[in-house]
Amino acid sequence: MNLQDFKELTVTTKDRIATITLNRPDTLNAVNAGLHTELKHVFRLIADDKDSDIVILTGAGRAFCAGGDLAWLQGMIDVPARFNDIIEEAKAIVFSMLELPKPMICRMNGDAIGLGATLALGCDIIVATDTARFGDPHVRVGLVAGDGAAAILPYVVGFMRAKELLLTGDLLTADEAKQMGLINHVVPAAELDAKVDQIAGRLVRGATQAIRYTKIGINRGLRKFAQENMDALLAYESLSNQTEDHAEAIAALREKRKPIFTGR
Repeated sequence: MNLQDFKELTVTTKDRIATITLNRPDTLNAVNAGLHTELKHVFRLIADDKDSDIVILTGAGRAFCAGGDLAWLQGMIDVPARFNDIIEEAKAIVFSMLELPKPMICRMNGDAIGLGATLALGCDIIVATDTARFGDPHVRVGLVAGDGAAAILPYVVGFMRAKELLLTGDLLTADEAKQMGLINHVVPAAELDAKVDQIAGRLVRGATQAIRYTKIGINRGLRKFAQENMDALLAYESLSNQTEDHAEAIAALREKRKPIFTGR
């Protein structure tokens, strides 16, 4: 697989800046099986790309990433073994982002929800539109927050704040996320590209090796934290995938009603 083989995302490069775009705009860039697999590979490939020094991660259309695709989630309820098949992919996505030596800017052009929040957290600098929301509502669909946010969020904002966000599944406005230290810059949509280009341009003109090694050094602790926790988190998420509450939550989303949880 190379950078031009992807179907659910696109990769373009200009002036040594690579842009990875989640390209399912009709679903708010919700992650399906194909996109999940492509995310497993893209950060390793971009790390080896000789034509880029800086990476921008963004979404097509009006959202960054709305989380998991409902049909994909339903498929894993119907055949639980399918969830077990993606565990190694989920780990590879997070670890490859945290191990990427090139600085990566999240151009958060809209909501970053669930796995979308994980993808944003895997970046080094986040620039968001002022209307975007951020959060990981796994528990609101009866799932353990196992695919990344719980392995990164406590390290970034502290355990107490992370537990409240993950146990309630609450969404933050971009300004609230900035106040917590989750987002670096919040701008009107019309100013998003200019701000991202300004930061990317400054980094690409900088001392490449010094910047890379600084990122690698800073990320050592975060990588260790994620690696120590993701196996257990994903195992628990796999168990929660088989609960009645999760099936009820997905059914409620598809039927556009509130779920009725029973604790089973």
